Amino acid sequence: MPSPADYRYSETHEWFHVDGDTVTMGITKFATDELTDITYVELKPAGTSVSPGTAIGEVESVKTTSEVYSAIEGEIAEVNQAVIDDPSLLNTDPFNAGWLVKIKTSDPSPLQSLMDQETYDRKHPVG
Repeated sequence: MPSPADYRYSETHEWFHVDGDTVTMGITKFATDELTDITYVELKPAGTSVSPGTAIGEVESVKTTSEVYSAIEGEIAEVNQAVIDDPSLLNTDPFNAGWLVKIKTSDPSPLQSLMDQETYDRKHPVG
């Protein structure tokens, strides 16, 4: 399953999709495969200011707990309540139903320094 081509990817396995001044983010299929069964998701609430390197929440699995980091500056505009209620969405559909937050930003340009789909998938193939 290749990662979506119009997303950007961080070294810490977050994905970012830009739509105007809103950036939707989540974690990659590679990350969900590494974590295995995800059992709990905790996210910062809407209205929280974030900056690059700021944790927007954490994902817990049967193996470990991992923080999830923003790569841009902005404000969390929306949190995916469905993934909080059913963390398994991250395992079954990490790029669509399993999105985590939407961030309003005035400058999505820092995302251009992240990996494109081809680079990410080459470095982190999924089985």
